[in-house]
Amino acid sequence: MRTYRILSACGTGIATSTVASETCKRLLAERGIPSVEISECKALEVVGRAEIFNPDVIIHTAEIPVNELKGYQTYRTLEFITGFGAEEKADEIAEYLKSLE
Repeated sequence: MRTYRILSACGTGIATSTVASETCKRLLAERGIPSVEISECKALEVVGRAEIFNPDVIIHTAEIPVNELKGYQTYRTLEFITGFGAEEKADEIAEYLKSLE
């Protein structure tokens, strides 16, 4: 089974990215994607970290330089913090990841 790599970015790389990561991992497992490796970082570090970590998906709760992340699929995931719309966002991410197989 493939392990998907997700980079999670927030303003400080601490609390919000951790909550988003845990929620994302749980919701993806519920959608048949149990093997996920997540790395967390600050929004300011996302470009450099993406080049090193080479994620399948980047989730973020703060603004990131999306235009500098060409070739990476990005998702703004405030839903994973608020809970509102989290299921739909997880569906969208899971569908994308499954399309990579």
